[in-house]
Amino acid sequence: MKRILTIQDISCFGKCSLTVALPLLSAMGIETVILPTAVLSTHTMFKGFTCKDLSDQLAPITAHWKQEGITFDAIYTGYLGTEEEIEAVKEIFRDFADKNTLLFVDPAMGDNGKLYPAFDLAYAKKNATLCGAADVIVPNITEAAFMTGLPYKDEYDEDYVKELLQALVALGCGTAILTGVSLSEGKTGAMGLDAKTGEYFAYQNDRVDAAFHGTGDIFSSVCVGALLQGLARTAALKLAADYTADTIALTKDDPKKPWYGVNFESTVPQLVDALRAAAPEAYK
Repeated sequence: MKRILTIQDISCFGKCSLTVALPLLSAMGIETVILPTAVLSTHTMFKGFTCKDLSDQLAPITAHWKQEGITFDAIYTGYLGTEEEIEAVKEIFRDFADKNTLLFVDPAMGDNGKLYPAFDLAYAKKNATLCGAADVIVPNITEAAFMTGLPYKDEYDEDYVKELLQALVALGCGTAILTGVSLSEGKTGAMGLDAKTGEYFAYQNDRVDAAFHGTGDIFSSVCVGALLQGLARTAALKLAADYTADTIALTKDDPKKPWYGVNFESTVPQLVDALRAAAPEAYK
């Protein structure tokens, strides 16, 4: 069984970050180890949430793991709250990764042309250095623009997407995948670039006319899980994009209107069936 370490915050109520990554990766047949960077009462779309920073626990926890000889097949990072946490994660990469370890970074820090309120340009540039140490990165267009210094565009063509991807791989990563990309009317998905071969690859599905918190975390978790279970890049994008879209569509039709997250719990069997069909070895 493959083992993955995921490093990000945990919201006690709400569906994002570790409360998404842990169940989905586990359902995909991967032993999932967590390293929480903070504990929040709810995710940040709620007013008055509490937050306990755990950055001072990262070093002692990982030191104990080294003492126990614990190793990982992949390390997957999501939302990191401070520049200091980014530096701590880079140290974890150095301590636990070898040539066979998949380093997967989701530099979660903004959307719709703006950084999240807690972050500034210095933070974005620090996140770019983490991306430079990764095998695979999955920023959205906003995050890519801030990390590379290229202008953010609401309306764009494929040439713009390729320009962003070229700037992303110039940071030093092995493969850059730009998420939330629309290459034609009514479609959305992702497009990537392999730094070594110069090959572009993409997957598009039908756009679902709805937006929910935490769907980026769902896409990233399924994508890294699929790659770790041996799927090729385009197949991993298809699995992640289709599962995310199907989960959004199901949630959109929920009469209870759960605005704080999507009903991924209801679609986990669908994910397992799709992965089992694409990678039969995943559950052996």
